[in-house]
Amino acid sequence: MTPGSVLPRTDAVPHPPRHLLHSPVRPAAAALIRRRWQVRLNGEEQMPTSGPVVVAANHVGFIDGPLMAILSPRPVHALTKREMFVGRTGAFLRRSGQIPVDRFHPDPLAVKTALRVLREGNVVGLFPEGARGAGDLARFHRGAAYLALAAGAPVVPLIFFGTREPGAHTNSVPPKGAAIDLVYGPPVAVEAVPWPRRREQVDRVSWLLRERLLAHLDTARALTGRSLPGPLPPTDTEIDPATGITDEEAS
Repeated sequence: MTPGSVLPRTDAVPHPPRHLLHSPVRPAAAALIRRRWQVRLNGEEQMPTSGPVVVAANHVGFIDGPLMAILSPRPVHALTKREMFVGRTGAFLRRSGQIPVDRFHPDPLAVKTALRVLREGNVVGLFPEGARGAGDLARFHRGAAYLALAAGAPVVPLIFFGTREPGAHTNSVPPKGAAIDLVYGPPVAVEAVPWPRRREQVDRVSWLLRERLLAHLDTARALTGRSLPGPLPPTDTEIDPATGITDEEAS
């Protein structure tokens, strides 16, 4: 990181809780997950063993976030829609170090919290598609690019297969014994850019990341022989802001 690319001040923002995610509780949770499903990790050696990392994944199923946080080679603090942070589920998400984010309005606290994680050399996870769906990266929000530019962190692509059955609803989980694949790709290096980061810079990196994830999706299909589950049922769509880059925007 160059002298002019100091991270935004995050001293007053606490690091998300670590006592569950960075402890023996995590491997115990991983063992429970593997008792229920046949989970295969592919390319996990692609994850840098130290330093800040942004993981950017497609989003097809309800359990994508927990699998990313618990089964990745390193603990992941995932940006998670704030609607999930209610009741017992919300309490568990907070205790396990996940980061609530408002998808519909600017959320400086979520950004600063994610940057605090990266500044301490840990891993932040995002789903650039925003809502769960087909997992084909048709829409790609800009958060992964912004955090990578702010922190100078590499972005590791991650593709999920099997976390939702074809035709299943957004909150469904795979049947017991189902095969699930997590396929990690080569890190995409992103140089730190000092404040102010211009919209053009974030867009340029967003297009690059989407291109790399789409290429990795093709590689992951060939490696596993698997396919995406297709779109959600017509009566079961997740509301998501109509922002981010799309093929239509490029045309």
